[in-house]
Amino acid sequence: MNRFPFLSLARSLDVLRIGTAGLFMAHAIVRIANGTIPRFADYLGALGFPQPLLWVWAITLVEIIGGSLMIAGRWVRWTALGLFAIAAGGIVLIHAKAGWFVGEHGTGGSEYSVCLILCLLVIAAADEQRRRPR
Repeated sequence: MNRFPFLSLARSLDVLRIGTAGLFMAHAIVRIANGTIPRFADYLGALGFPQPLLWVWAITLVEIIGGSLMIAGRWVRWTALGLFAIAAGGIVLIHAKAGWFVGEHGTGGSEYSVCLILCLLVIAAADEQRRRPR
């Protein structure tokens, strides 16, 4: 095991699970730390969401609590499903309007969210395999 990526498949999947969870958690924590929750709620309110502040807090808590559960390896498939819904909703409500690219060739597009969705699919599939009796 002296060649790149220097990790077994099982350890690589752990890195993917923990790293992806960390990305969602960071997004939520920065939303709280920067005080952008009211701005996000105003945006959802303008789209017609009832109780937009409640929606933003629900999204934020799912990202933090779900990310923590995913890091701990608990309820991974359910957590991946919840985070998948958040990423897909972000594409539909926000990112698709900005195009595909996030940086360099665009601003705020869908590519990052699509990458997160692909990561979540692999994480959920790996968890399913790990839990299946042999």
